[in-house]
Amino acid sequence: GDVLDGALADVARGHFGQELDALVVALLLDASEKVGQSELRAIARAQSFAGPRLLLLNKIDRVEKTTLLPLIERCQREGEFAEIIPISALKGSGVEDALAAMIARLPEGAPFFPPDQITDQPERFLAAEIVREKAMSATREEVPHAVAVIVESFEETPKIVRISATVHVEREGQKGILIGAGGLTLKRIGTEARRELEVLLGTKVFLELRVKVSSDWRDNPALVRQMDWRRQLEQLGGE
Repeated sequence: GDVLDGALADVARGHFGQELDALVVALLLDASEKVGQSELRAIARAQSFAGPRLLLLNKIDRVEKTTLLPLIERCQREGEFAEIIPISALKGSGVEDALAAMIARLPEGAPFFPPDQITDQPERFLAAEIVREKAMSATREEVPHAVAVIVESFEETPKIVRISATVHVEREGQKGILIGAGGLTLKRIGTEARRELEVLLGTKVFLELRVKVSSDWRDNPALVRQMDWRRQLEQLGGE
């Protein structure tokens, strides 16, 4: 996802490519929004990745072909991609094509997990992703691309799960937008994330969020590595 967006140059240079095992990069853009500076930066960053690059244009159910075709042409001018695939995650259009394009570029290997296991990611990482999703949905323009979430603590008890997470942004202005007037935006993000987590975990959840400015975190390999759940588990195991 966008974590790779912030670290593509480091992956390309091999700074931590072995840890991420990145073989294909898929950049996801919103086809219903105009291409702005954040999108152009993401496209430019993707070019540093040495492997196959796919561009997925989502939300095509919201745009006309007369708008989509010029967008595809614009993206082709801005960067080189193995494929540009229009999709609609909501309707399912093009999703199978996107999966097939990724699978076609991946080496085949033996399964690592049983067929009924849907993810190898721990619950604390999924919690971070849910908070990040709600934060992105609540903001516009440059803020979504600059949001990262790290779960600082994840305490499970028989009756409740207590989660403390830090939402990282790059600028003070982004922090203000994310918090909102009187803290209402951050409160809404927390409420929506808590409700989804309660369904996922099957128990009551207490969710504490704070926002921190981490200047240019996407260009900081050390901070980006902290967002890898495998490294988080390593750190927890060493405590």
